[in-house]
Amino acid sequence: LDAALTPRIIGNPDAPLHMAEYFSLSCSHCASFHKGTFAQLKQDFIDTGRLRFEFRDFPLQGPAIFAHALARVVPAEAYEGMIDVLLTQQKQWALADDPVSELARIARIAGVGRDRFISEVVENRPLLEGIVAIAQNGYDKWNVNSTPTFVINDKELIRGDVGYDKFLSALNTAST
Repeated sequence: LDAALTPRIIGNPDAPLHMAEYFSLSCSHCASFHKGTFAQLKQDFIDTGRLRFEFRDFPLQGPAIFAHALARVVPAEAYEGMIDVLLTQQKQWALADDPVSELARIARIAGVGRDRFISEVVENRPLLEGIVAIAQNGYDKWNVNSTPTFVINDKELIRGDVGYDKFLSALNTAST
């Protein structure tokens, strides 16, 4: 459980800039951010060692919590890839008549069989409660009430999929 709930961070752990994203895997705006702006941020800031990026769960609906739990039960080094798959295939599972079965299909492809998916994701109350606690902390500390919401260096909040220029400005200001 501790390993599954460990913060999911990419980039240089000693980077001068830190950005945390509160996101829901069922949020179309979050998917849009990851397909567009995130790739540019990753190239310009994360991959160059200037930004440490942290993923923080903020599931907005029932199936999203299971998607977040699935991402957390794969090995930590596969987390970012699983997030990418879940956001890329978001419409297929989030809008399905049976989203949990669609998530189980994605889990199988990732090597998480149906029995393990049920026991370690769907029925794993401590993990699900841990994910809710991450979201609750965002609400309590930063008044996060929509996704995506970003916290830069524990100071500045950016709400929504605002585009690369807004992040560039905020990160440049934070680094001075």
